[in-house]
Amino acid sequence: MPTRTDAARGQAAPHPALLFSALGDETRLWLVERLAAGQPRSIAELTDGSQLTRQAITKHLRVLQDAGMVRSVRTGRESRFEFEPASLAQAQAYLQQVSAQWDRTLARLKAFVED
Repeated sequence: MPTRTDAARGQAAPHPALLFSALGDETRLWLVERLAAGQPRSIAELTDGSQLTRQAITKHLRVLQDAGMVRSVRTGRESRFEFEPASLAQAQAYLQQVSAQWDRTLARLKAFVED
């Protein structure tokens, strides 16, 4: 999957398609919601209160991590996952870019029709 350089952080940012694909799953949206509450959580904590297995949570976290939406922080023998808010800013910037393109296209169409 293509990546682009995120100049602010000096590392490759995931392609917007990875972000939107990751957000396209109800379970992953639920995980993002839980992690966006601000506190890093372990897989056991994320599994608590759900019908999902640890393996399922791990699989979804891997997709979110590949999309740059969460990151893993090692605490002793345990990995804790935390939300990366910059990923949503990237998605928002992409949507604003697409919206601006549509606005320009519609303005050209309007000018053509009115002339």
